[in-house]
Formats: sequence, structure tokens, C-alpha cells
Amino acid sequence: MAIVDVTVIPIGTQTPSVSSYVADIQKVLKEYEKEGKIQFQLTPMNTLIEGELPVLFEVIQAIHEVPFNAGIHRVATNIRIDDRRDKKRKMHEKVERVNELLK
Repeated sequence: MAIVDVTVIPIGTQTPSVSSYVADIQKVLKEYEKEGKIQFQLTPMNTLIEGELPVLFEVIQAIHEVPFNAGIHRVATNIRIDDRRDKKRKMHEKVERVNELLK
């Protein structure tokens, strides 16, 4: 199980706001989640996605295409991968562990 931190940046939008692109990306992620392939969490600056690494690469490619499908001609996608193989940990478990240490 891996976790990716991904930010899709449409370049050359009409306005500084990109929330409509983010919403379209979230719709794609919800479909993958409905299929039981991933879990995801939207944050103010990025999206965290959890799943098996080959599936995550498929998902990243799908969401990278979203702004192109909306007419944007250039997209930059930043990806950070946390792939720990000695233990299977979910996103919420990592947060819970840190919170336990804060007590």
C-alpha cells in the first residue's frame, strides 16, 4: 500500500482560480474510490491518495488529463510517493500514531 501526494496545476487558465479543475479531478477520484481501488483526501493545497502503487500511477495519469480535457494546453503535476513495504499503514493510521505520541 502506498500513499501519494499529488498536485495537478493547470497552466494558462483564464483566472487565478482553479477550483473548478480541482472539483473535476475530485469527481474522477470518487469514481476510483467507488470501485474500491483507492481512498483519497482533499487538502487545501493537494490531494492525498492511498492504494496499490500500479493503481495509483493509473489514477495519477487519469487526473493529469482532466485539465487537458477541459481545454487547457499545459499541465504540471507534482507527485510525491510514500511507499513503505515492511508495514501496511493507511493514511488515517499514520495520523493517529502521531496523535498518540502527542498525548
